[in-house]
Amino acid sequence: MDKSYNKIYTNCSAKKLNIEHACEVGVYLPKISNVIDFIEKGTRTTLVEADPESVALIRDCFDEYPNVQIHSVAVFDRRGRVKLSRAKASTFITELPQSPALVNDSYLKNPDNEFETDCVLFSDIDDGTIDLLSIDIEGAEWFVLSYMKSLPKVVSVETHGKYYTNPYIDKIRAFMFGNGYKEWFMDKSDTVYLNENAARVTLPEKLKLTIMKFRIFASRLKRYLRRR
Repeated sequence: MDKSYNKIYTNCSAKKLNIEHACEVGVYLPKISNVIDFIEKGTRTTLVEADPESVALIRDCFDEYPNVQIHSVAVFDRRGRVKLSRAKASTFITELPQSPALVNDSYLKNPDNEFETDCVLFSDIDDGTIDLLSIDIEGAEWFVLSYMKSLPKVVSVETHGKYYTNPYIDKIRAFMFGNGYKEWFMDKSDTVYLNENAARVTLPEKLKLTIMKFRIFASRLKRYLRRR
């Protein structure tokens, strides 16, 4: 998500959505968390982060917040151990076929820049009460959705960016649309979905979404032409 302006809290507030449990999978740095506004408001929040260096910062920042629970694990398609390639905000599970770092930054995998951590299924974390879910784990977002117990009112998923398209985008879209979600808004990397049982996407919001899709397409086309 474009952290320069967090629209999730603002847009949820504008629609008067009652968010009692927020969850962010892939936090990176606490001060740019997609759910920091909910945390500061006192909303029950679950944070999931795989990188122990980031987890240490998250604990330091939110240690005094009794409403915050932190899981220092990776979320994947199995339980056990998994290797991640460290790439700052773009740190990713090494065995993934694509990630923003690989596609956008021509990242070269190097065993010297990998670390290993525990991995779990998202169903091990999700207790079925999540109202807002933000997922930004660099190409592994589908594995959160596919093991999700909750039916959140709002779901934010990293789907695109520069040259990158999420490798599981077809599965993600089929899942979201099949479970009653509509595209609500987008930024340069994420798509935010709204459950139609929670609220409706208004005509002005649909127009803004269409404009943003065009901007993303035009920006990507310009980059491709520059490459030629």
